[in-house]
Amino acid sequence: MTYRIGAFVVDTREGRVAQVIGVAGSRVTLRRPGGGLEWEVPFASLRLATREDREAAGLWPAGSRPMYGCGDCAQLAAAYKEAAAGDDPVTTGDALVLQRRHWRTVHMGGA
Repeated sequence: MTYRIGAFVVDTREGRVAQVIGVAGSRVTLRRPGGGLEWEVPFASLRLATREDREAAGLWPAGSRPMYGCGDCAQLAAAYKEAAAGDDPVTTGDALVLQRRHWRTVHMGGA
């Protein structure tokens, strides 16, 4: 199985939810939701994060959209859309992290 850039997965070796930020050969590069240090994991040690995994990690549920009327949500969504239209997966991943960090801290009351 392969994972697309931006997908949320679980590193089954440690049970950590992470976001795919790169794929090279038989290894996947991950980063914790909201940023942080990156690490590499073999494909065999990953599984796709379930909705429950994502919610437990403080991410918005699958299919959710930015809040209507929130100027920051609109700006971050536009920045993500622009990044996704390019060919740099790291920039796309960074834009998605910023968007979801905003969602978590502002709209879900997280830290």
